[in-house]
Amino acid sequence: MQHYEKIATTILSTAIHRGAEKSTCPSEIARMLYPNGWRKHMKDVLGVAIDLHNKGSVVITQKGMPVDVKDFKGPVRIKII
Repeated sequence: MQHYEKIATTILSTAIHRGAEKSTCPSEIARMLYPNGWRKHMKDVLGVAIDLHNKGSVVITQKGMPVDVKDFKGPVRIKII
């Protein structure tokens, strides 16, 4: 995946800065990295977030609860563990 490290670093640094009690939206990460045309990078950002979730670095949630990253629909949030 193109720009994996850049996306992963931004996700992790943002999540760490927010702390375990707060989360961030994948679109916020996309907007930070790609202010013009961020929507076309959403799949990449979410893909990296899912990979980081699978590695145990972050947790992906909906309504504050962890989701099954293999089967979810709708908006999600990213939190540091």
